[in-house]
Amino acid sequence: MPKVIYIDPLGERHEEEVEVGFSLMEGAFNQQIPGMIAECGGAAACGTCHSHISRDWLSSLPPIEDLEEGMLCMVAGRQPNSRLTCQIHMTDALDGIELRIADNG
Repeated sequence: MPKVIYIDPLGERHEEEVEVGFSLMEGAFNQQIPGMIAECGGAAACGTCHSHISRDWLSSLPPIEDLEEGMLCMVAGRQPNSRLTCQIHMTDALDGIELRIADNG
């Protein structure tokens, strides 16, 4: 099973297996990674799964769609590598992806 490296808001590293087809948000939430609040459950309606994707992985991701872009415009601490992890679904090609969960509290 492919793995995701989550860095929580305090800097602790969590390497977790995430089933193909699950969102990166679901992978973190299911493993109770600190900082992954995910209030809307993956509808791109709250921004509490906002994370900063390692720049090495950005080109491997699908482009940001309008719904995600609209929510990212409202999150605190947006950076060029910001994404909503509810909108990124795990694939074998993303094995080893690294992201830092933003301070979404």
